[in-house]
Amino acid sequence: MNRKIGVISLGCSKNLVDTEIMLGLLTDAGFTITFQINDAKIILINTCGFIKEAKEEAIKTILETAGLKKHGNLETLLVAGCLVQRYRKELMADIPEIDGFIAPGDIGRIVAIAEGAINRDSKYCSEGSDFDYALEIPRLITTPSHWAYVKIAEGCSNRCAYCAIPGIRGRYRSRPIQAIENEVKLLIKKGVQEIILVAQDTTVYGIDIYSRPMISELLKRLASLGPCWIRLMYCYPSQFNKELIEVIAKEDNICKYIDLPLQHISDSVLIRMNRLGSSEEIRRLVYNLRESIADLTLRTTFMVGFPGENDKDYQELYSFIKETRFDRLGAFKFSSEEGTAADKMIDSVPQEVKDFRYNEIMLLQRKISRDINNQRIGEIIKVLVDGKKKGPGNLYIGRSQGDAPEIDGNILFSSGFKVLRPGQFILIKVTGAFDYSLRGVMINESS
Repeated sequence: MNRKIGVISLGCSKNLVDTEIMLGLLTDAGFTITFQINDAKIILINTCGFIKEAKEEAIKTILETAGLKKHGNLETLLVAGCLVQRYRKELMADIPEIDGFIAPGDIGRIVAIAEGAINRDSKYCSEGSDFDYALEIPRLITTPSHWAYVKIAEGCSNRCAYCAIPGIRGRYRSRPIQAIENEVKLLIKKGVQEIILVAQDTTVYGIDIYSRPMISELLKRLASLGPCWIRLMYCYPSQFNKELIEVIAKEDNICKYIDLPLQHISDSVLIRMNRLGSSEEIRRLVYNLRESIADLTLRTTFMVGFPGENDKDYQELYSFIKETRFDRLGAFKFSSEEGTAADKMIDSVPQEVKDFRYNEIMLLQRKISRDINNQRIGEIIKVLVDGKKKGPGNLYIGRSQGDAPEIDGNILFSSGFKVLRPGQFILIKVTGAFDYSLRGVMINESS
């Protein structure tokens, strides 16, 4: 049996963790992982099915990969992830080239599913079980060796009107603190210098198994393990309490970076979105964060074109962004998803209006980001080296605490004649600024 398997992982960082778990289990079972898709006899595609664009990308990828059965070496095609959870019956009927299906809750059964698909015993299209993230599980890290994602919870119980995640991933389920701590210890032992904590909502971590949010306790315990950076992503604003603010402010190796998806600022839109917290509470939280945490980088995301968003709602959002001057900001246009409350709402916003609002906000943020970056010229900042820039000379790419990998900008800097390695901490002086990135020169190594 040829057990050489290639992988294509689509979607978010949380999905990537599932991919890495499946790869770890397959490796332990004797499968050989290849990153050359054309050489693979088996291909695993882990899909995203969150919004229309993600579904379209997943379907396109599946169809293109299925073509390798006729024009390549591919013998067995496995499809996993959110698209399977939402549309497994349709996929079985419409794309017979798929040999095996893995719902998110089935990732612990990947070896049995893969072997069954190879032997053509069964497509193993289950209704979805519930993978136990409390287990200490093997993972094959696919990110650069000096940083890694750690999933602290699965699912979501917030029930935002536009979001299909609760229907796909189920209720919120936290991993025990000890399991997370053990995983982080192992990653640090392997040389990981940046741990990025992810979940659909990190701020309520622990509420289901400890009867109260325990994210502050988790951060304190992880911060005590070593000098590596701890970065917290996907913080739901209404659950961001005083204790969490104090822990982030106090612990030196917790990144002074907060990812706070706000979605909107208009109370009428927030209510229709079924978002917890009011406009006033959001404004107060942003003020408290900036007052309490020195050198804070604040990232957020906003949605435009939600059903019923009128000109007044949008102008309130635009003014809020202009006044607040977020360090990092992403925007996206509302996309109706079947099975969500928003899918049944009337007063839809025309596509051309969504496009205009999105473009106007991103143009505003571009100017804000450039202005903030210009103000940093002359600063000396600590940087984590990501690697050498291709081409001649000693130019390197790195990130500060204010730059999360894959979503934020980076820092391009010269090291003189010094040879650096990925995962090394150094100090640089900022010498130039762009819209979303910085330029600098290395001063010396950092402790």
